[in-house]
Amino acid sequence: MDWTNSKVLVAGGAGLIGSHLARTLLNRGAKVRVADNLSSGSVNNIKDIKNKVDFHVEDLREKKNCLKLTKGINYVFQLAANMGGIGYITSIGADIMRDNILINTNMLQAAHENKVTKYFYSSSACVYPEYLQKDSKVVPLKEEDAFPADPDQFYGWEKIFTEKLCEAYRTDYGMNIRVARFHNVYGEVYTAFDKEKGKAPCHLIMKALKYPEQDYIVWGDGKQTRSFLYIDDCVEAVLKLVESDYTGPVNIGSDRLVTIDELAEITIKISGKKIEIKHDLTKPQGVRGRNADLTLVKKVLGWEPRVSLEEGLKRTYDWAQGRFAELENI
Repeated sequence: MDWTNSKVLVAGGAGLIGSHLARTLLNRGAKVRVADNLSSGSVNNIKDIKNKVDFHVEDLREKKNCLKLTKGINYVFQLAANMGGIGYITSIGADIMRDNILINTNMLQAAHENKVTKYFYSSSACVYPEYLQKDSKVVPLKEEDAFPADPDQFYGWEKIFTEKLCEAYRTDYGMNIRVARFHNVYGEVYTAFDKEKGKAPCHLIMKALKYPEQDYIVWGDGKQTRSFLYIDDCVEAVLKLVESDYTGPVNIGSDRLVTIDELAEITIKISGKKIEIKHDLTKPQGVRGRNADLTLVKKVLGWEPRVSLEEGLKRTYDWAQGRFAELENI
């Protein structure tokens, strides 16, 4: 697809996925508008492109702001959300559900009223039911496994609700909508290292950079399992999905399952340090195991990850090492 002169809104465009997506769309010739309230994102994440995009600091919980931002737009990428890592989403329920339902309801309605050509919604692997994720040797999760629904966190319930809301807008109003379920995306961005809202890969990188001044502590027993997707692969998959005719939810992730201890060990090897791993069993660790089944995404998009976990972590580690002083204060 030729993105030249397409008018694009990236909501949540100062976050991890949004900032990389906005940069890629700019490089492909799109006219990009970025909106973010900077609660999870940061201007630092887009400082190299800030003067090249139409940047707005806006609260998308207000419908009037959503109407203003979607006016004249061809494509909406809705990534804005109140969200964070496992420590954050296990400690907050009402604020996450309220904020995100308001954002998504207002953005969908505004896009409908302003006749947006195509709408992308960023869902999450957190929609999958807890009863399928009780074993570290988890069976990879297929898209149809989301029902009967039983997410383990309020964040997952909000995501599955919004998926159905998207389905209703597509059915009743004929909106052209795409839905991706992201599985643990990581990569080079300042806010991924946030002490409260950052996630495991970048937290483990910072712990390696700070060692031995600080202990290297893994939350839980380290045997819980996940799969992780590097940001460049994620952006490629999102654009392929938006350019496709497929309208159902699609897993965008990796199917390489690792324990959190294994993730830590890869990071330690990259650091070149001799590091002793310690565990904190009092910290939240989420479901016991979660992995993505990529059968559908390979079939409908011809996509699969190309960057290995080792390579993606090394790129992120090297990026963080060069910005250590800045990241230490986030």
